[in-house]
Order: sequence, then structure tokens, then C-alpha cells
Amino acid sequence: MSFQAYLDNIQAKTGQRPEDIASALREQGFAKPGEMIAWLKQAYGLGHGHAMAIVSLARGAGEPQQSADDKIAAYFSGAKARWRGAFDRLAEAATRLGPDAAVAPGATYLSFVRGGRKFAIVQAVGERLDLGLKLKGVAAGGRLEAAGAWNAMVTHRVRIGDVAQLDDEVLGWLAQAYAGV
Repeated sequence: MSFQAYLDNIQAKTGQRPEDIASALREQGFAKPGEMIAWLKQAYGLGHGHAMAIVSLARGAGEPQQSADDKIAAYFSGAKARWRGAFDRLAEAATRLGPDAAVAPGATYLSFVRGGRKFAIVQAVGERLDLGLKLKGVAAGGRLEAAGAWNAMVTHRVRIGDVAQLDDEVLGWLAQAYAGV
């Protein structure tokens, strides 16, 4: 059953618009989905799936999704804005590596993917930009550190304190990570 079909069934069953039920749910101030579902079942006689649809609606699942460009712009707002140019340079280099390379923005870091699989990540942290790379079998050394506990998605990290540090060596490691995925 599609999300819209759930919403249509809720309106038919309760006689109320799903948006109005979602609004009433938000007014309750529940923090946990289990609490929300229990209340919806008791207050409106909804089944579990229909209650989950209302929870999703109340949490914004029915709102339009941000584009990748909007997510990137939001990521680089405020104190992180100084790193946007460096990220754009990395993104341009990464997406030129092949037709299956793309940027996949997340909330805490931005990923470079090849065919949907991550090969590198970028995270702006205060006075530096961290570039995480998947380089299996490559020894760490110099600027190319072992990622350690920083991020389990990658094997190595390069800490960039100045955009001038995005040199051919760093771009070469990026290309090597792309090739290894």
C-alpha cells in the first residue's frame, strides 16, 4: 500500500484530514514514536500501519525533499561557509572521475559515491576540512592518516587546514579511492 493510500484510508475511516490528525499529534508533545503510535491507536482507532503514516506525516515525511544542492548549501552555512570553495573543488574532481561518480549529502558529512557506494567523505570541522578516503591496503603516512575511530566508513583521513593543501597528491588519493570501489 502506498503512503498516499494509507492517508486516504485514514480520512475515510476517521472522517478527518490526515494533516489535522498529524497536527493534533504534534500538539501532544510526544518524543518517542511508540508513544505517538499508542496515542493514535487509542484516540483515533488506527491500526499500526496507519498510525505510522501519521507519525511520518507529523515528522515532515510528507513535505518536499530538499535537493542535493540545497542540502550542500545548508551544510556550508554559518561557520562552515569558509570551506565551501574547497568542497566544490573536491566535488568537481570527484565527479570528473567517471559517469557513476556523484555527491550524496548527509547531515554530518558529505559523501562521494560511485554507483551508490561511498569512496570518500568530507566533513567541515572548525578550522579544517577532513577528507576521508577508502583506500584498502594503502599504508598511512605523512598527511595520509589512518582514519581510526574518526569514521568507520573510510580507512584514511587527510586534514586540510588551507585550500592550497588540495594539491595533486590529495586529488590522486581521491582518484585511487574511486578506482578501488
